[in-house]
Amino acid sequence: MNTTDLKQPELYINRELSLLEFNARVLEQAKLETVPLLERLRYLCISSTNLDEFFEVRVAGLMQKVKLGSTQAGPDNISAQEILRLSRIRASELVEEQYRVLNEVIFPKLAEQGINFIKRDDWSEAQEKWLHHYYQEELQPILSPMGLDPAHPFPRMLNKSLNFIVSLNGKDAFGRSSGLAIVQAPRALPRVIQVPAEETGSGPNDFVFLSSVLHAFVGELFHGMKVKGCYQFRVTRNSDLFVDEEEIDDLLRAVEGELAARHYGDTVRLEVAHNCPDELVNFLLARLKLTRDELFMVNGPVNLNRVQAVIDLVDRPELVFPSYVPGLPVTLKRSESLFDTIRKQDLLLHHPYESFAPVVDFVRQAAADPGVLSIKQTLYRTGPNSAIVDALVAAARAGKEVTVVVELRARFDEAANVDLATRLQEVGAHVVYGVVGYKTHAKMLLIIRRETKGLRYYTHLGTGNYHSRTARIYTDYGLFTCDKVIGEDVQKVFNQLTSLGKVIKLHKLLQSPFTLHDGMLKKIQREQALAEKGKPGRVIAKMNGLVEPQIIQALYQASQAGVQVDLIVRGICALRPGVPGVSDNIRVCSIIGRFLEHPRVYYFANDGNPEVFGASADWMERNLFHRVETCFPIEAKKLRDRVIGDLELYLRDNTQAWLLQPDGTYVLAEPGKAEPVSAQQTLLESLAENA
Repeated sequence: MNTTDLKQPELYINRELSLLEFNARVLEQAKLETVPLLERLRYLCISSTNLDEFFEVRVAGLMQKVKLGSTQAGPDNISAQEILRLSRIRASELVEEQYRVLNEVIFPKLAEQGINFIKRDDWSEAQEKWLHHYYQEELQPILSPMGLDPAHPFPRMLNKSLNFIVSLNGKDAFGRSSGLAIVQAPRALPRVIQVPAEETGSGPNDFVFLSSVLHAFVGELFHGMKVKGCYQFRVTRNSDLFVDEEEIDDLLRAVEGELAARHYGDTVRLEVAHNCPDELVNFLLARLKLTRDELFMVNGPVNLNRVQAVIDLVDRPELVFPSYVPGLPVTLKRSESLFDTIRKQDLLLHHPYESFAPVVDFVRQAAADPGVLSIKQTLYRTGPNSAIVDALVAAARAGKEVTVVVELRARFDEAANVDLATRLQEVGAHVVYGVVGYKTHAKMLLIIRRETKGLRYYTHLGTGNYHSRTARIYTDYGLFTCDKVIGEDVQKVFNQLTSLGKVIKLHKLLQSPFTLHDGMLKKIQREQALAEKGKPGRVIAKMNGLVEPQIIQALYQASQAGVQVDLIVRGICALRPGVPGVSDNIRVCSIIGRFLEHPRVYYFANDGNPEVFGASADWMERNLFHRVETCFPIEAKKLRDRVIGDLELYLRDNTQAWLLQPDGTYVLAEPGKAEPVSAQQTLLESLAENA
């Protein structure tokens, strides 16, 4: 098969549909008896959150393309109109399955464990009395019912907020009788209310949904009128920020200005209670300028992801994953100075099995060390109350030269990043926002220290964000090194981000948007050339998404030459493995487990001289061409072999691995007669035991 054949649309899986299939795999976790019960609820809620983002970003983008009459199609040759149609069909199936699992699986299983979500019809007299008092004291004072008439037009619905449409009979004090009102539930209100056992005779874990309480007592907001019906609904809006960087002179202020608009972007979805009458559904659709295609009728809380609040309210350790303490390499346990340790040898941390604390300590020690002259760091996502940011603030106050590249457009973290940028600027740190037109997604930390033999570069490069909370639930690698060439490369990238100049030459790092794509292609092609000479070619790549057409074509060609290609792709994968004559030697698996698989790691056998790279970039167009990314070598043999061993462990996983089939579907691997293998559990036991 030649290169032209490899561009056939049927060899590419649509990325939007692939993303929905990833969400389906997350939802499947909620059905597995081997997963602790409250964790099954968490997976269900995560699948809902993922679907929200799918509509806010992917569906919103498709709707914009259709509105603009776009005829552009990707490698799969499917138009935006057709992708939108297929996405809605698949999303509808997923939503229906989410609520089936909630009502027929999770709720009954929770009830068996004494964790109850009590319906209004089942409230005892004591429970109703307590809930009525709760409503009057905690809810009613902050509710603002809005009657609908010519003087009170349909209000603007906040993105993903909980709302109720109320049908009324009678006239109010002014003689008005439109018959309809809207009640919006403020976001500060809890969506799940725990009923106190001592006051109501309830069980220790009895809960009521906020929506049930409002349904029960909403009539008290409309004195003298009769409530005919009250139905919850939620609106999803386009949440992608648009900032025309060529037309602005202050990116910080532009992003701040767009944040408020995000809550009121174009509507893309309406979720309504399944028992809402057609006349009210049609009324909402008309006011929101949506069609039946964008309508989802749901049998349960419309804000499904908020149900997971229960997990923190229930003290049942046996119903969640066992707790663990992240480990520490022996070399770090014995050392008081990270600089001394890194000077002797490179260090590799594998989060969350190994602690993220050394990364924080690295910046803290630098802030307090009189020999440290400069700290430079990229920040994409940090989380609230970040210890990393605290350490950078301390360093700036101590007179260190602190330079921070903050990516203001990290999706859904824009507001937090605006705040941290402001905070850093207030203490005198140099804060820049990267390069116009390119998100800065690289994970780099460079500390320059004056020592007896001159300046020395200490570098941390990672596959994940500098975010202490996600470092407990995302798997990622972080490399500490004082390799001078790597340090100089990182210094050049920082200079590129903070100043002006032409493309720079890097010696060990590959960088998007300049050398990373071409570098990966050449390494794949080198394996192909080796195979064509009769030598064993091998590629193992682990990432979050694979959609870039040229990379996929190179992998197809390598497969045909006899290269064994193993891909561990958690999310979107546009490549079809196992297609006769095209991808016979390619295998794709997706690991869905306790932790979210996040690292980007690339291994090339290279005729007995293996190369292993960690990276911030997936093999996607946005990473390879539209972001600033770094890809770094893991050169120390011990560390390199360890990463290769980890990759091979993931490929042996037969309990949490989903295997991609040639037709684009996934099948859960099963041990059969073989010994069960869970890569995450094995790593947890082997690395966390060093805690």
